[in-house]
Amino acid sequence: MPNPAENKLRLEEVVDPAVLRASLDTIADNHGGATPAARQAVLAEVKRVNAAGRERARAMLSDDGGGTLCARRICHLQDVITEALYDYASVHVYRVENPSKSERMTVTAVGGYGRGTLAPGSDIDLLFVLPYKKTPWTEQVVEWILYVLWDMGLKVGHATRNVDECIRLARSDMTIRTAILEARFLCGEKTLFDNLGARFDKEVVEGTGPEFIGAKLAERDERHRKAGDTRYLVEPNVKEGKGGLRDLNTLFWIAKYFYHIRDTAELVGLGVLSRRELALFEKAEDFLWAVRCHMHFLTGKAEERLSFDIQRDIAEGLGYHDHPGLSAVERFMKHYFLVAKDVGDLTRIFCAGLEDQQAKTAPGLSGVMSRFASRPRKIPGTLDFIEDKGRINLADADVLKRDPVNIIRLFHLADIRELEFHPDALKRVTRSLRLINTELRNDEEANRLFLSMLTSKRHPEIILRRMNEAGVLGRFIPEFGKIVSMMQFNMYHHYTVDEHLLRTVSVLSGIDKGLEEREHPLASKLFPSIEEREALYVAVFLHDIAKGRPEDHSTAGAKVARKLCPRFGLSPNQTELVAWLVEEHLTMSMVAQTRDLNDRKTITDFGEKVRTLERLKMLLVLSVCDIRAVGPGVWNGWKGQLLRTLYYETELMLSGGFSEVSRKERTAHARQALGEALSDWTEKDRKAYLKLHYEPYLLAVPLEEQVRHAAFVRDANKAKKQLATMVRTHAFHAITEITLLSPDHPRLLSIVTGACAAAGANIADAQVFTTSDGRALDTILINRELPDDEDELRRAKSIGRMIEDVLAGKAHIPEVIARKNRGKRKTKPFTVRPQVTISNALSNKFTVIELECLDRPGLLSEITSVLSDLSLDIASAHITTFGEKVVDTFYVRDLVGMKITNENRQTNIVARLKAVLAKEDDELRDQMPPGMIAPHGSTRRTRTTAAKAETGA
Repeated sequence: MPNPAENKLRLEEVVDPAVLRASLDTIADNHGGATPAARQAVLAEVKRVNAAGRERARAMLSDDGGGTLCARRICHLQDVITEALYDYASVHVYRVENPSKSERMTVTAVGGYGRGTLAPGSDIDLLFVLPYKKTPWTEQVVEWILYVLWDMGLKVGHATRNVDECIRLARSDMTIRTAILEARFLCGEKTLFDNLGARFDKEVVEGTGPEFIGAKLAERDERHRKAGDTRYLVEPNVKEGKGGLRDLNTLFWIAKYFYHIRDTAELVGLGVLSRRELALFEKAEDFLWAVRCHMHFLTGKAEERLSFDIQRDIAEGLGYHDHPGLSAVERFMKHYFLVAKDVGDLTRIFCAGLEDQQAKTAPGLSGVMSRFASRPRKIPGTLDFIEDKGRINLADADVLKRDPVNIIRLFHLADIRELEFHPDALKRVTRSLRLINTELRNDEEANRLFLSMLTSKRHPEIILRRMNEAGVLGRFIPEFGKIVSMMQFNMYHHYTVDEHLLRTVSVLSGIDKGLEEREHPLASKLFPSIEEREALYVAVFLHDIAKGRPEDHSTAGAKVARKLCPRFGLSPNQTELVAWLVEEHLTMSMVAQTRDLNDRKTITDFGEKVRTLERLKMLLVLSVCDIRAVGPGVWNGWKGQLLRTLYYETELMLSGGFSEVSRKERTAHARQALGEALSDWTEKDRKAYLKLHYEPYLLAVPLEEQVRHAAFVRDANKAKKQLATMVRTHAFHAITEITLLSPDHPRLLSIVTGACAAAGANIADAQVFTTSDGRALDTILINRELPDDEDELRRAKSIGRMIEDVLAGKAHIPEVIARKNRGKRKTKPFTVRPQVTISNALSNKFTVIELECLDRPGLLSEITSVLSDLSLDIASAHITTFGEKVVDTFYVRDLVGMKITNENRQTNIVARLKAVLAKEDDELRDQMPPGMIAPHGSTRRTRTTAAKAETGA
């Protein structure tokens, strides 16, 4: 691997080999070399040296910032300790005056240790190489060294083999082959190490290049698959993840195996890497090592995942500072992903080139025919590009320089002919990025080709991703270049901004091609009727392009759209449509998840903003694509149902079908329909039941559900149960339903939500109604967790029992929540400034209270309890979770059914709620009344409560 200048290493400042050897010799003189007292003294001394050396390496890392330097310093420290222990064991403990040929060995470093680099928490991989079979002497020396290293607290991987065994195992095991490839002599007999190296090159490496390359590429692909197959996860694995150190290792292994080199710098002379690419390699390696060493020092262990809870500290340790629009941690993580992208570019081009170069054909006539069939072929309609084994390549070296538009044409042709990219083509593109200038960006043909790729009926995401990986997309659209590798420091977004945009285009393409009908039935149904297909694709591609700026990204994004759309060839009307979609891309999602969709003003306000059916359809599809591309598990069927409800209600309004027609008549009709559905009941029972329900229930709940509830209530009455629950699952919506019948109580919503939190259930929605006899009929919808219906039903019944136990006073919510969430991941790395706003303009009948704060277990229970303390009747509550942040909306009235208009009372409400939101610890206050819930006649809850959440709140 590349070696920094030796004068920068300052190895003697970490540990001086002569000083350690002298100390151990003194111990041997004072205690006798092989005594227990001597061993304890040796252990104490090497522990002291190791701790001091590592602390010095940490200080030097903070001082010079050299990641590779730090890794080499720690490796040097380990070398000195290992060599000193070998010398002590062989000289003072198991000294042999006239050793036989079998009483010899070589201590060899392998793995990462063999490469000459160690992170603070890395394993120490040792190979003890013997000339023949084991002897008592070799076993004793190896055992003594290993036990001291283990007693030092080091993780040591080891093997003891003779040369024949090493060669035999290397032939059959690729992991052992790679370990020996990286073997580095530490101490012992050098001729034995040289013999192993010579035999390895001749008997293992020679003629097996293609086999090794294929195995390493397959190993890399499998590793990427396990890590999520993207380098843009916001909590990346620095060692094993895509674009991490292991990818650089793979590049070096292949180069060393195939080209027989010892240093990456030799690849420049071989023409494999340019000097610029070598510098990029070394810079990326140094940065990744700096991050990894900081992580290990900070956590005190071999932590390889760059998790949220350490990202801020690492950013501070590396000297990043806040800038307008981006925090220090976001700037650090953007740098990380840019480096990961560079690593991906280098390894992809290098490994693909070797793979192509090593493809062999069979000998004889079949080989001749195979070579003839695989000769490059002309692509019809162009002289600048050729097809080579299903890959597009350049016809000659000057194709891009002769006409820079060919940079864009390369990707366009790959799209329309569905070709892979030849590694030489990508390498030349990457080396020709300077040709992408203002003239090319404004070229009409180049922009026409780009729009064609973006709106392609084939695989637009794949082509755009290749353009992004090659650096073309960020150069051709500088506004996109600003968000390449940009992450947002929160738990909601799983990917970098550019990765999110490409995944959004992928979802849209799937809907366009009819592949998402099951997941997104309404969007799939509407898409063929959308007239401005191109504008929708452009809006999806641009919707987050202004992230990371000081001003709101939706507003800034609309400005970017007005600038770029004419360049892409869109008309003024299309441009304004795209700008509107970008500016409003969050509106439909937020209204659906945080507003009461049964409140007519919600629909009228949203409809006035949308204005046309075409914009409504496009905004729905954009919202679906945006949520779906945020990350795994963010989208669910319930969100789809909310969006569909908002769409259908708004469509009625925009098409003239929405009206306030006689709620009284509609209620009477609904009551009559329910009575007819209960025709098998006695007349007395039917009349009594129909008197139980108020207008909100009859208008909001589907008839089928009303019939189910009727049977449930009748069964509970017959059994004389005060508390009763029933459960069922909704697989399509990924929702499980728990229906509760209970005496009403002003704190009932707080108690039920607290019980759900205590049971570990994540609330997606809750319909809460009160009957005329003072009972509550609540339907709690929780996010599904288990794939099997029977398992999920058992889980739901358990949660139902928890709710019953809490209501009956058998369980204490704060204690259960604390026990349930003990050891779970906290949101401490994040800060969300608590906000509370009160509005009387969002509803004609209710005051709307909106809260924003950091999520924590039991939060909804605490908030609703405070609202009850304030004598507020909660008519509708919407709890939406975005990663670590919750946005809670409550529709409330006072106890006489009026809005909250008094300013002093509003100020008091805000202050009380902010006190709850600002609470930092996870311990919940005891807010539940002891014993059984209150009797009939308590404060009545009206209408429907829709509490929506993704995580326990």
